[in-house]
Amino acid sequence: MSKALLDFKNVRKNWIIAISVILLTMIPASLFGQESNGERVTEALVDLGFENVRWVENKEELIYTIENNIYKTQGVGIAKALEVIQGYGIPTNKKCKVIITRLEIPELAITYHPTNNEDTISDNKSKWETSYDLGNSWEIVKKEKRKNSSRGKVDILIYPQLSFKNLIITQIYQVLFTVNPAVEVSFWPGMKFTGQVIIPVYNDGYSIYQDKIHPGFITLSQRFRLPYNIKGKATIGYFNADRYGADLMLFYPFKDERFSLEGRIGSVAVGYWNGFNLHYDTDFSLTWTLGANFYWPQYNTQFSLKGEQYLMGEKGIKFEMVRHFRYASVGFYAMKGQHANSNGGFRFQVLLPPYKYKRFKNKYIPRVNTSYNMGIVYNAGNEQYYYRQYRSEANENIMNNNNFNPYFIKSELLNIY
Repeated sequence: MSKALLDFKNVRKNWIIAISVILLTMIPASLFGQESNGERVTEALVDLGFENVRWVENKEELIYTIENNIYKTQGVGIAKALEVIQGYGIPTNKKCKVIITRLEIPELAITYHPTNNEDTISDNKSKWETSYDLGNSWEIVKKEKRKNSSRGKVDILIYPQLSFKNLIITQIYQVLFTVNPAVEVSFWPGMKFTGQVIIPVYNDGYSIYQDKIHPGFITLSQRFRLPYNIKGKATIGYFNADRYGADLMLFYPFKDERFSLEGRIGSVAVGYWNGFNLHYDTDFSLTWTLGANFYWPQYNTQFSLKGEQYLMGEKGIKFEMVRHFRYASVGFYAMKGQHANSNGGFRFQVLLPPYKYKRFKNKYIPRVNTSYNMGIVYNAGNEQYYYRQYRSEANENIMNNNNFNPYFIKSELLNIY
């Protein structure tokens, strides 16, 4: 082979290498780096303590799932996660969607629609859109393997409870203060077991049955999501208000998500504890609620009008207005039912510190903390027999029920940064 032919082959080889390098530099970096970015993002989120983390990417969008069990305020936790995701960079030519889950069940989606390179690295959270609507993203990402699973991890939450009433002339208030530790754990998607013990600390004539340590909530609940963004929860077990039985709750947001419908139905019977001896009745009664809600995003205030049937079997109407803040929710209510005078009052919930708690390195050692919040309901009419209702879970209250409201989350993102 002649020297000229060898030189020609070497030149051709060098040109091929040079052209390949030029072509590679012209291809968007996201096509090569995004997969590693996705892995780095999920690892960073897991290092912070977020659970049930996933990611997947296709031609239309980059999708992540996260579950915030670190920060007691969902808005703060979600903002921290978005900061990590933006810090590693997101595509400029497709959507980035973050699906927020609770007990592995999707609650809402937060979507970024970038318009230029600066958008993808900016800390401005106003670009993120919040909605109950997941599109088809959940069906795509739920097949991916979860990192830092929440299943089987135990929380021990201390629920303080203050109760008081003014029924006798010789005493201004009869007061009861209890500390109620509860074990909470989930073993499959949407499921949660709660086992609680009520420990009386101070009982000034409130109730003779409250002088003894006795069980509180003992419940098994199952959350689920249906088509058309319908969310639900079914619960069986021992509730409060001396009731045990079964309860079903459903929530449906309209296309304009400021408006929503909710329904609830329960079949319960009387049961009360004398120490650890349960006295119970086998006659079950039906309770139900059907109502409509309007959420005013500018002031994070929800207005509700509901028709209800209470524990004594009487039917009534209740109007409620609740304003939500980051660390508290305050509400007023008015009611009118059969066989009873009009009644009303106020209620509030206050977030309890510490506001952040991470699991141990051995993630199956139980975490111990205060409950998410503590609240009081004031019955201005001093009604003792009518309008009575129950709660089906220890953490059911006006503040926790609003944790995943997309308008509230959006306002938190804007106020945090």
